[in-house]
Amino acid sequence: MPTNKRSKYRGSRTCGGGTHKNRRGAGNRGGRGRAGINAHHFVKWYKEMGGPVFGKNGFCNQIATDVIAIDVGALDQIIPSLLAQGIAKQDGDVVVINVADMGIEKILGSGKVTKKINISASSFSEIAKAKIEKMGGKALVV
Repeated sequence: MPTNKRSKYRGSRTCGGGTHKNRRGAGNRGGRGRAGINAHHFVKWYKEMGGPVFGKNGFCNQIATDVIAIDVGALDQIIPSLLAQGIAKQDGDVVVINVADMGIEKILGSGKVTKKINISASSFSEIAKAKIEKMGGKALVV
């Protein structure tokens, strides 16, 4: 009785690998690398990569820029804190805000406007402009 595997398989043709055709190359393991990821190796690659790993999804717009925006309703809600910080100013019954001081470029139209506001920004959505002017404020494009 041999005492270790090396001597156990001494003189054996296949060393425990089955028939002589087994353990020959990449075909024995279903291909090299990512071969067969959409067939028989799919689960292995799906688990390792955390999602679909073949094909393309969408496109990357090379000229797209991120615009920092805020909703007019959110701006209306934070007016008291803006006044306290000195970012906004009270001029009679009108609150004057320059959103460029806060690093915001665009005003969007979601939410309610409850106060008369004069806002200066780089751009406004049509809905935001309409809501501001409906309350008697001004939307100034800087």
